[in-house]
Amino acid sequence: MFTHRDWGIAFSLMAILIVAVIVLSSLNLSLPGEKAPQAKRDTAVIIVPRRFGLALDSFNVTESIIQKNEFLASILELYNVDSNTIKKLQSKSKYVYDVRKMKAGSQYTVFSTKDTIQKVCYFVYQPNAIDYVLYDLTDSVKVITGKRQVTARLETASGIINGSLYETFQKSGTDPALAMKLADLYAYTVDFYSIHDGDYFKVLYEQRYIKDEPVETGAIQSAVFSHNGEKFYAFYYKPDSTDAGDYYDEKGKSLRTLFLKAPLKFSHITSGYSLRRFHPVQKRWKTHLGTDYAAPEGTPIIATGDGVVIESEYNNNNGNFVKIKHDDTYTTQYLHMTKQAVRAGQSVRQGQVIGYVGSTGLATGPHVCYRFWKSGKQVNPLQQTFPPSVPLPDSVMTRFGDYVLKQQQQLNTVNIGAVQTLSMN
Repeated sequence: MFTHRDWGIAFSLMAILIVAVIVLSSLNLSLPGEKAPQAKRDTAVIIVPRRFGLALDSFNVTESIIQKNEFLASILELYNVDSNTIKKLQSKSKYVYDVRKMKAGSQYTVFSTKDTIQKVCYFVYQPNAIDYVLYDLTDSVKVITGKRQVTARLETASGIINGSLYETFQKSGTDPALAMKLADLYAYTVDFYSIHDGDYFKVLYEQRYIKDEPVETGAIQSAVFSHNGEKFYAFYYKPDSTDAGDYYDEKGKSLRTLFLKAPLKFSHITSGYSLRRFHPVQKRWKTHLGTDYAAPEGTPIIATGDGVVIESEYNNNNGNFVKIKHDDTYTTQYLHMTKQAVRAGQSVRQGQVIGYVGSTGLATGPHVCYRFWKSGKQVNPLQQTFPPSVPLPDSVMTRFGDYVLKQQQQLNTVNIGAVQTLSMN
């Protein structure tokens, strides 16, 4: 049996053992028969920069721009790629990307081995800042397409009209591509050929970035255009997740109508619809039942509505012209083209290019004379009112109203002429 003295010795030995463990642990030592603990090491995570999925530090990387009269074959020959490999690339590329579409001014990147031979491993062509085509020359020749990682931010643009819409965007330093989108958006509701100094606009739109560099202007989310004191709103809305979105005004009416306001995106009216006008060529007073839009020669002319081409001809007065029958009520005509882009009997869609501005026929300079018939009588197209496309159904109007309120609140916070970045939520 244990005596009190034996219990005292046992407790003393246990205390000594505990102290020893603590001391050995602090010294990073181990007891006999115990595996010594590994010393902690600071580890650094090395992030290798990559582009197009390729590690940049593994190659010699050369970036350049395709020059005029350069092609895939001629570029690869500069990097000593043999003709058989080039033929294989061109053959395999047929089913992925047509090499004939490579154009001057586009960027390409060559990845070569880091030795004296500098053998080409990959060739990457960028038709734009986001998309790319990668030609793999390593083992078996392959061609793949990809997209660079893009982030999006909701930004604003605004301005007071000073000149044309396009000129206003240029002066403010805003991407003119946004002016094109705004013009397309309001092509049915705002007559951009009668806007004047003092009109203003505010836009919420998506701007796309690659590594904080702006690369592309995305879709417009909402906008307001003030013209002659009247506000024209536009809201992009998808009634259902499966539906294609469209633009509506604050009452849920589609901005689309039967006809666009004009057959050109940017221009100015030089002569309007008139029952008495002095003809600049014939030098006499006569009726002018069309609307003249001046623009540089070669500017695309677009069909203002869906229809069928009933004439695509030339005569001494009209020059090259196109006439379109839209339905039993409406017909339009486009005169003085440098050349037509459609033929008689062809169906055309609203916004489709049907020809190019010229000065053929009785014309003193490049312009398009736009003529408009309603029920067989020529009328002024700018004075016509057309019904909108199908409006939003009543079942979604409550949700749409909440969305409109939120968008209008954001538009109200936009200061004219200021650039802001908003939350994408």
